[in-house]
Amino acid sequence: MDKITENQTKKHDGGFHRNRPHPTRGRQHPKKSFSQVTAHLRVNKKHNDIIPSSGNNIRIIPLGGVEEIGKNMTVIEYKDDIIVVDMGFQFKDDDTPGVDYILPNTKYLEDRKDKIRAVFITHGHLDHTGGIPYIMERIGNPPLYTRSLTSIMIRKRQEEFPHLPELNIKVVEKEDIIKVGNLRVRFFAVTHSIPDSMGLIVDTPYGCIVTPGDIKLDHNNEIPTEAEEKEFGRFRKEKVLLLLMDSTNVENPGFSTPERIIHENLDKIIKDIKGRLIIGTFASQLERVMKIIMSAEKYGKKVVIEGRSMKNNIEVVLKMGMLKVKPQTIITTAEMENYPPDRIVVLATGAQGDEFAALMRMSNKTHKYFKITPRDTILLSSSIIPGNERSVQKLKDNLSRQGVKIIHYRTSDVFIHSTGHGNRGELEWIHKKINEKFFIPIHGSHYMLRVHQDLAESIGVQKENIIVPDNGSIIEIQDGGNKMVRLKEEAPSGIMMVDGFSIGDVQEMVIRDRKMLAQDGIFVIVVSINAKTGKLKKSPDIIARGFVYVRESQDLLAQSRLIIKKTVEDTTQGMNPINFDFVKSNLSDNIGRFLFQKTAKKPMVIPVVLGV
Repeated sequence: MDKITENQTKKHDGGFHRNRPHPTRGRQHPKKSFSQVTAHLRVNKKHNDIIPSSGNNIRIIPLGGVEEIGKNMTVIEYKDDIIVVDMGFQFKDDDTPGVDYILPNTKYLEDRKDKIRAVFITHGHLDHTGGIPYIMERIGNPPLYTRSLTSIMIRKRQEEFPHLPELNIKVVEKEDIIKVGNLRVRFFAVTHSIPDSMGLIVDTPYGCIVTPGDIKLDHNNEIPTEAEEKEFGRFRKEKVLLLLMDSTNVENPGFSTPERIIHENLDKIIKDIKGRLIIGTFASQLERVMKIIMSAEKYGKKVVIEGRSMKNNIEVVLKMGMLKVKPQTIITTAEMENYPPDRIVVLATGAQGDEFAALMRMSNKTHKYFKITPRDTILLSSSIIPGNERSVQKLKDNLSRQGVKIIHYRTSDVFIHSTGHGNRGELEWIHKKINEKFFIPIHGSHYMLRVHQDLAESIGVQKENIIVPDNGSIIEIQDGGNKMVRLKEEAPSGIMMVDGFSIGDVQEMVIRDRKMLAQDGIFVIVVSINAKTGKLKKSPDIIARGFVYVRESQDLLAQSRLIIKKTVEDTTQGMNPINFDFVKSNLSDNIGRFLFQKTAKKPMVIPVVLGV
């Protein structure tokens, strides 16, 4: 692993360090060694194993991030050289109960690991870095290029996987040019919610490929700043063959709120607030977190940090010198009692209602040190991630019952949160500056990508020069850079899942069973059969969990036992020897049908047949 020198650490003070906020999931994750965690493959989409050679064509394959928000990963291939852009994960959803994380499918890369020259990480959010511990060894542990802060965040997380081989991380700066095989990669600064965010320019024989990662613009009243004009002015001299760009906020009109405005408003709140101020935000909102700490110090207040991911990130920026505050500004939870409430600002994780995060533990009175009082003010400086609405509502309800005042972005008179992704107006401005020939929208659901396609067409990109991809789509720029096509073949695209400590594949069947158990419960039948006569030795035992309340369902269970007895005896009549699998199948069918008729529920019926 390349050592980060003191000079490299200090370089972020230069013009390359421009970034703004984004609510990328700052959730905590369980600490597990690699020997305890296995990434498992579930194939949910057909693919053709026989994928032709790319020849002299340039090949683009989004392996993740184009059918969802998260698990961003894109492959760029030319001749015998492959580079990978980003390596994120996604948190579980309703379709993957019990799963820890969802990863892109990397089989295409695993089969071609000898061609992989480098991995480039655009910034430090988990939807771009979270897959690194699970994927890098699978693809041969190639060199990993990124900026200084991102490299330290990757190293920090890698400490949780001590059995993995050391990563070969190389720190890059704005003017660096990296030669990887026959490809040349350059970098440019982008505005996002975390420092050291960067875009890539990949030079090919037919023109350059540009991908900015996650991006928005710094602007004044929808006029981009001079810094943005200068940064994107470079593309006037570039022959941009292809643009791959973030589509997350393409539906939102106009320009997003600049993070600078959020900082000003938070500064005023910190100055004027009476009582203790508890701010809940994403740990990944590093730019905002640093400004909050600096504002608190400016007004003579102390800062308490709550949440492991928040503490880790602040430790990193302090170590790098990006956050410069007096040692006594940040205090421990135990020291908080030594100061009046008016002088305390608490930075906490859990604004999304995460069950074990600091804010939720405060709200349900299980936090070891924090006791919420009516004099406290809770400020939620984050938007609600889709799917977390009920959890956030529960958080607010629990806090409200304790009499606190709650300020959040939907009720505040001033802006206290802004996205890290550009709205439609910003994306349109970037398109016009880059002036690409071909365009592939990325980072979003299929609908978002289609909306981004419409935007690109509206400003002059020809329809035949735009392809909306799926995960695993193989897109080629052919004929010396004159046409772009989507091949009929696809790279493997079934998602990979990190699923606890289990060994083996998480198959479709397992996920389906988990859903059934969550919806209608389980109904276990245990019967003992005389192996000679086929008669029951005793009354069947029934175990029901998550289906009905047993004490109030004795009639249902009594009828079930009668059906079990009749099914067993009818099935085994004249059968010698007894086919126990056939008996189990009939029991499952008959009892399942009966229970559905009586309850309109479909519990998982598991018959256990013992021959005695």
